[in-house]
Amino acid sequence: MTRTPLLDMTPEMLETATGDAQALLAGAKAKLGFLPNMYGYMAKLPPVLAGYLSTYDAFRAQAGFTPAEQETVFLTISRVNGCTYCTAAHPMIADKRSGVSADNLAALRAGDNLPDAKLQAVAAFTEAMLLSRGNPGKPAVDAFLSAGYAEQHVLGVVLAIACKTFSNYVNHLAGTPVDAVFAPYKLD
Repeated sequence: MTRTPLLDMTPEMLETATGDAQALLAGAKAKLGFLPNMYGYMAKLPPVLAGYLSTYDAFRAQAGFTPAEQETVFLTISRVNGCTYCTAAHPMIADKRSGVSADNLAALRAGDNLPDAKLQAVAAFTEAMLLSRGNPGKPAVDAFLSAGYAEQHVLGVVLAIACKTFSNYVNHLAGTPVDAVFAPYKLD
C-alpha cells in the first residue's frame, strides 16, 4: 500500500541541511546508523522532528511499558491512523527487537484480538483513546487499569499518541517512501 503525497515536499538531506535541521539529522543518524526517510520530511520544520524525537524517547524511557507493549501502542496508533510508513516500520521493530510474537503481530496488524491478554488490553485502550479523541469513557479506563496497568500507562498512551501524530501526519502529507530496512514488512 502506497500513499500519494498530499504536499509536494522535498526532504531535508543531511549533506545539505543547515542549522537545527542539520544537527537533528546528524544526531539521529549517529544514534540509529541511518536516517529514516520520514526524518528528512520532519526536518523541513525542525521543531516537528525535535518534537517527534523528544516524545519518542520519553515514551520509550518513561511510560512504563515493556518493549512489546510499546510496539503494541505505536502500531495500534499507526494502523488506526492509516500510516503506511509506520505500519511497515513498527512491525519490523516488533519482530526484530521488541519480542512481539508472530501471532500477536499478525493480529495487531489486522486489527484483530491479540492472543496475549495484556497486549490486547493495551491495543484496545489505545484504539479507544484514538477513536474517542482522548475521551474513551470511564469503563474503558477502568478495564485498562483492571488489566494491570496504572495511571502512568494511561498517560503513556497519551504521550505515544502525541509522538505518532508527528510521524503519521507528516507521512500522510509527504507520502513518505518506506525505507529498505522496513520494506519486507510493508502492507500491500
